[in-house]
Amino acid sequence: MNQRLESDGRIRLALAITELDVGGAERRLTQLACRLDRAIFAPEVYALGEPPPDRRQLVEALQAADVPVHFLGGRTSRQFLRVWRGFRAALRRQRPHLLQTMLFHANIVGGLAGRFEPRPIVVSGIRVAEPSQLRLRCERWATRRAGKIVCVSDAVAEHTATRGGIRRERLLVIPNGVHVPSPMSIQPESRQHAASCKMYGVSSRRRLIVAVGRLHRQKGLDWLLTLLPQIFNELPLHDLLLVGAGPEEQTLRRQAASLQIGGRVHFAGWRENVEQALQMADLLVLPSRWEGMPNVLLEAMAQSLPVVATDVEGVRQILGPLAETQVAAFGAGKEFAARVIANASNEVLALRLGAANQARVREHFSIEAMVAAYARLYQELIATARQKK
Repeated sequence: MNQRLESDGRIRLALAITELDVGGAERRLTQLACRLDRAIFAPEVYALGEPPPDRRQLVEALQAADVPVHFLGGRTSRQFLRVWRGFRAALRRQRPHLLQTMLFHANIVGGLAGRFEPRPIVVSGIRVAEPSQLRLRCERWATRRAGKIVCVSDAVAEHTATRGGIRRERLLVIPNGVHVPSPMSIQPESRQHAASCKMYGVSSRRRLIVAVGRLHRQKGLDWLLTLLPQIFNELPLHDLLLVGAGPEEQTLRRQAASLQIGGRVHFAGWRENVEQALQMADLLVLPSRWEGMPNVLLEAMAQSLPVVATDVEGVRQILGPLAETQVAAFGAGKEFAARVIANASNEVLALRLGAANQARVREHFSIEAMVAAYARLYQELIATARQKK
């Protein structure tokens, strides 16, 4: 490892991620880069590919915080060699003491970076309970030289150890963190609510259940739609708002039409301001087949929303004792539907759950706690490396 610090004594830190589109992992990396103490760290961010022109909000946030951002020109797997050469040249320029990678493709590129001079300490980031055995094997190979592997939840760490074959002593859990607003700033005034509904193409007289995420099989929206006739029958004033884009949109639209609920399922597409959609809703649903630590669950709880989620990775760690009335197994349609109906129809229960959810996020999953945990890890790894020199 290159042991020289910046002339002002700071630790040079490279943060690498697959892309900088506006997603959960990307937001957390951006917050980490922007909030690390600049008296101690000199961060630079590397993305294998660029986000679409209309989704550069995270890039702009990094630039506003004076964090250098570099794009390596990757769009497909065929460009891997080009990306690797560009990344290797960038690391030779920066000469980072430590490289933090997040998400599968960045972990692969980072694994190679740990083999060549100048050789930084490598910290890999695993953020989902990957179901693909091929990807698990690739990630095990890529992370074999990592100084530490950060998992986003206890369940992801367990999956990585048992299914991924990575020794537990190499794993460290650092949960996601989110901003928790003050209670007075959460619920919009009636005029704001009406304006928000108009923006989303929803009548302000309707009440909303919201689901947020990529329209992909992982998110279980196809299963959720099969439950909606029963749910809507019990909740005649409620509609479902789907916020997100993805490859299954047309299939889901056809499914909603075939179930004769198309008029009550609103496809909002990708939205920059997820908090606005959450503030419009009575309830968040998370019907995922697998996860890591779902950011949108934290974000909904921070907005004082009750939730109903499938019992996937990270959910019980987030909810703790509050899981009893807000979690059901994927495939347990009757139980999931019953929880949605109860939590959306009982206003007293909804207020109680929402307040408890926000209090739990504030206590256990703040941005400040997440950034502090990463900072401690980086400083400990640097100190250990110096002692071994």
